[in-house]
Amino acid sequence: MKHQVITKTDDQTRNLGHRLGQAVTGPVAIALTGDLGCGKTTFVKGLARGLGVNARYPVTSPTFTIINEYPAAKNLRLCHLDLYRLGSAEELAYTGFDDLADAWAVIVVEWPDLLKEDRFAFDLELKFSFDSDYHRVISFFVYGQTGANMLSKLFS
Repeated sequence: MKHQVITKTDDQTRNLGHRLGQAVTGPVAIALTGDLGCGKTTFVKGLARGLGVNARYPVTSPTFTIINEYPAAKNLRLCHLDLYRLGSAEELAYTGFDDLADAWAVIVVEWPDLLKEDRFAFDLELKFSFDSDYHRVISFFVYGQTGANMLSKLFS
């Protein structure tokens, strides 16, 4: 299943993330792919608010920290990862990633290729690109029932 949305502003991208966050009902793993500066972290900022992450927590890119965690509503926590700076799956093991995946984690990964190589199962993948007018084109790909349920809520 594939859906595509075009956003023309950062606010529209954040709003789409917010709506997807509201569609989350439990643990989920989401892969975000696309070039640098295409809106992945902007999307996560909205997703965090949709999950109920309090506005007192500034949602920032984990480019240098690799993992940022935020408490969310419904006893969930948002685990936002940016694997751009990692060179191998062995490096990933030192980040504490294995300790993240539990019944309360919403895992969102920018630059997920290392996890894909390790056969980590994502429920949903969003591919970010630009059209000829430099609007964001966000394509949604579903890899399981959890992802299908979220998209059903998002696009209903």
